[in-house]
Amino acid sequence: MDMNEQRLKDEQYMRKALVEAGEAFRKGEIPIGAVVVCGDRIIARAHNMTETLCDVTAHAEMQAITSAADMLGGKYLTGCTLYVTVEPCPMCAGALGWAQVPRIVYGASDAKRGYKKYAPHALHPKAVVVEGVLEEECAQLMKDFFKGKR
Repeated sequence: MDMNEQRLKDEQYMRKALVEAGEAFRKGEIPIGAVVVCGDRIIARAHNMTETLCDVTAHAEMQAITSAADMLGGKYLTGCTLYVTVEPCPMCAGALGWAQVPRIVYGASDAKRGYKKYAPHALHPKAVVVEGVLEEECAQLMKDFFKGKR
């Protein structure tokens, strides 16, 4: 697959993650969405549920990892790509590392709480990270959410 095809595929799946983020927004959750793709098929969809579940660990990535592992019947997601609308936090990056996710694609960076600032080595050592996919749309959803909170 050439770079242009991969970019188009990444955008297609990021749009699915944005749908999840929109669902979180409607529920009053911080609007972050994630999907896990394995073999060109979405095997897990999730969004932040920290308020709904009253659980600080219920981030979109954590929910997606659990759902994907359940779907695959094992704890390692070695053949999968995680798409998430915002850069994972250190907790989620650690979980992605433990799950051995080989490819992580995210939209907007998180300069305040992202893994790159606090835990740049948390992902699996061989993981490939693609950042900035549909960055503007991902960032705008966060801005709109927090503007409504202030």
